[in-house]
Amino acid sequence: MQLSELLNLEVVDPTKQRVGTVVDVRLVVDGDLDDSPSQPTLFGLVISPRTRSSYLGYERSDARRPAVLSALLRWHHRGTFLALWPDVERIDSESVTLRAGFNRYSPILRVDD
Repeated sequence: MQLSELLNLEVVDPTKQRVGTVVDVRLVVDGDLDDSPSQPTLFGLVISPRTRSSYLGYERSDARRPAVLSALLRWHHRGTFLALWPDVERIDSESVTLRAGFNRYSPILRVDD
């Protein structure tokens, strides 16, 4: 399966209740990013209960301009969360099922100090 195939899949909890739609994926790249980075690994799925659209980069904590667009996208994506890859129980062509007891993490990407 290609990562792009995950986008726009419906996400359900173990009781088959809809929790949202996959709007993005999060990857991790370890190692020396300038010299010999590792292969990216899937960290988690960004799931929105209200929309199928992406954040357009406004999930970054420092993305605030233009202010009106930033505010609109943050409002539009309210309730969006990050589900970690270990919380994914099953994927098929129609949906993603999260495991019982999955956690909802903030989807905001923070700038490293």
